Amino acid sequence: MLIALVDTLKQLRLQITHLEENTLDHEYPQLHGFMNKISSTIPNTFDDLKFLYQFLFVYGRKSEGTFNRFRGELERFYLWSWHIKQMSVFDLKRVDIEEYIEFVVKPDPKWTTDSVQWRYKNALHIRKQNEKWRPFITKEIGLSQQSFSSLFTALNVFYKFAILEEKTFSNYVPVVKKNSPYLVVQSQINMPDTLSDIQWEYVFGITKDKCIEDPNLERNLFVLACLKGLYLRISELSERSQWSAVMSDFWQDNDNFWFLRVMGKGNKLRDVTLSDDFLEYLKRYRVYRGLSALPRSDDSSPIVHKLRGQGGMTVRQLRRLVQQSFDLAQASLFKDGFFDDAEQLKAATAHWLRHTGATHDAQSRPLKHLSEDLGHSKIATTDQIYIQTNVKERAKSGLKRKL
Repeated sequence: MLIALVDTLKQLRLQITHLEENTLDHEYPQLHGFMNKISSTIPNTFDDLKFLYQFLFVYGRKSEGTFNRFRGELERFYLWSWHIKQMSVFDLKRVDIEEYIEFVVKPDPKWTTDSVQWRYKNALHIRKQNEKWRPFITKEIGLSQQSFSSLFTALNVFYKFAILEEKTFSNYVPVVKKNSPYLVVQSQINMPDTLSDIQWEYVFGITKDKCIEDPNLERNLFVLACLKGLYLRISELSERSQWSAVMSDFWQDNDNFWFLRVMGKGNKLRDVTLSDDFLEYLKRYRVYRGLSALPRSDDSSPIVHKLRGQGGMTVRQLRRLVQQSFDLAQASLFKDGFFDDAEQLKAATAHWLRHTGATHDAQSRPLKHLSEDLGHSKIATTDQIYIQTNVKERAKSGLKRKL
């Protein structure tokens, strides 16, 4: 049986306590039963799981996004090591890690699911495992270069930490990465993933049209406007342990310019400028929620609300809203005969909206302004991703060559 080893970031400290006090069975009976079964053939698995929790606590407490990335990569690595190799991750050799990379490229179908699934939920005073959860999502199979890089980064950081903590004395990840046939050293032009004009027109337009039938889609529409129009990462709209995105984060200066204060990567605060067009959708969304057209400085209501319950939405819940709009657009594109655009939209993620907005606005906004709204620490980063000045200059000079 495949079982999620790690719950949410909020639950992590509690899981660490359960392992230290040997009370995991009190709240996580399914996980405890799984660990008992594994430990009968592989020694010290409870200690190895405790070390994983400690690693995730150290590296994940600053950013929920970092926690989620490391959790996903290391959880599947642990499960593979225990299920397939029947070994502790600290007993694996170079050839074993190479074998794991091959597995990631083409995982067993029993290890995959078609969509993002929750891991645990409360049920009769325990945390119950979701039977539909799997370590891999079908959409992510056939890893991109960025995904491969993230995989190697997570494993490398993990083993470096293990060496520092004297849990192991070996780290084979760098040599496996260096010799991996799947990791390509990129020197080609690399444009960010974006929606085409027609894809964005359908994603936003169909959601807007459907609001007449289902007013709750106003929430989807507003999230789309935030991600594309303000270049936000989806985590910057979410409820997090160290930050709650609330309506008072929208603020107006003395010259009547509006901004949104967000917490980005590395717990860095920035103020994103609001366009007149975006303000209209902010007003529309707030009126739908029964609020005043524009927020006040004491408005503590979440920026994106739950239909049931209190507080803001998690990253996973926000992704579902975006995916719902993508699915509606895909069906309409297919119906209208735009088969290629419909098929390509299947690969889209919420982060594509940030890239779409920035790529579009890069043609008309000063690079410094765009960079600051994106939250990049260096203008060169913005240029490299969205402008690629050197590439364009190289292309221009190449036009003058003679045969």
